[in-house]
Formats: sequence, structure tokens, C-alpha cells
Amino acid sequence: MPPNLTGYYRFVSQENMDNYLRALDINVVLRKVVCLLKPDKEIIHTGDHMVIRTITSLRDYVMDFDLGVQFEEDLGPVDGRKCQTTVSWVGDQLVCEQLGEKRNRGWRHWLEGNQLHLRMTAEDEVCVQVFQKVK
Repeated sequence: MPPNLTGYYRFVSQENMDNYLRALDINVVLRKVVCLLKPDKEIIHTGDHMVIRTITSLRDYVMDFDLGVQFEEDLGPVDGRKCQTTVSWVGDQLVCEQLGEKRNRGWRHWLEGNQLHLRMTAEDEVCVQVFQKVK
């Protein structure tokens, strides 16, 4: 049975965000701003339904979805694109596949103790973020 990810997580660290954003064609000014942000995550996981909020001082991004059901994700606030997105469990990892203009786009979340890990991919770039569970 997959883990329940419900909780509030504070940002700890990130690696390779600038190159990941460059792969998404984000302009240099916005890349610099995003790289300075320290987002928090709030996850509500109820059965096959999840809400993932990424919370920053500039803007929040909310994903509200049912596991295993493809939906159109509006990534306008991120990079102006729309994707056909499916999120499902692969073992103990929550895996998101975002089909659209960019090859190999998606992410995966997993827990290691009280830390939430996030691995985001676009094209050949990988960004890793780590969050600490606080409640």
C-alpha cells in the first residue's frame, strides 16, 4: 500500500533548478526569481484524490486530481503551456507524467523518514528538491 503523503512540508534544499527552468524555456529574469524562492508544500491525500499546493511568497500553485485519471493541466503560471497529466503510484513513489510540448516532462514525490523528496524532469534536465515535514 502506498504511503499517505498528507502533511505540510517546509523547503530544505534544491539542486539544478536553473537548468530545469531553462529546459522549460523560462526567461532569465524569471529563472533568477524562482531560484531564490523557498516553496513549501501542503499535500492532502484522501484515498484516490489528492491536492498538492506549492506555496511561495509570490504565488501558489495548486494541483487537484484523481490518481490514475488523465486531466488537462494548465501550467500557465509556470511556463504558459498546457499538458495532458496523469499522476499515479509506482511502488512508494507518486509519479506524474506531463505530456505536451516538452519531452520527458514530469515529477515524482517520495518520502524518506520525515523528508519529502521531489524530482522534476524536463528534456534532459533534472531538479531535486527536499522538504521537511512539519505537521
